[in-house]
Amino acid sequence: MTELNVLALENQVCFALTVAARTTVALYKPILEPLGLTHPQYLVMLALWEEHPRTLRSLAEALRLEPATLSPLLKRLEATGHVRRERSATDERALQVTLTEHGLRLREIAETIPERVARTLDMSPASLIALRDNLNAVIEASTAPSRELP
Repeated sequence: MTELNVLALENQVCFALTVAARTTVALYKPILEPLGLTHPQYLVMLALWEEHPRTLRSLAEALRLEPATLSPLLKRLEATGHVRRERSATDERALQVTLTEHGLRLREIAETIPERVARTLDMSPASLIALRDNLNAVIEASTAPSRELP
């Protein structure tokens, strides 16, 4: 019986997650290019299709990004006519992000993206749901405030 090499690259969860993330995001590129979106912009649009208008802070929390990281994405989405950024009428310190008509119409086209990605991955919906749930558990465990390394 062969002993598991705990330091072998192929045995590392971090390596598998990194490669899976990079290659999966690459699958989206040819799908998103005709829509004029990058993958990070697509994620912003997904969050806005769930709820809009949204404040910059709410959007950053949903995407688990810092507002300073999100701002350039929003500027580009505004320049392409997908969103509008403006100060909130009730709190001028808050930046409100709203979908434009163009951004709203793009949702209809985007509805085909998850199925196209699943077909490309050749994975069943149940497998993808289980994978998503497992990844969410990893995210939750790795970001828990009480997380402590042994």
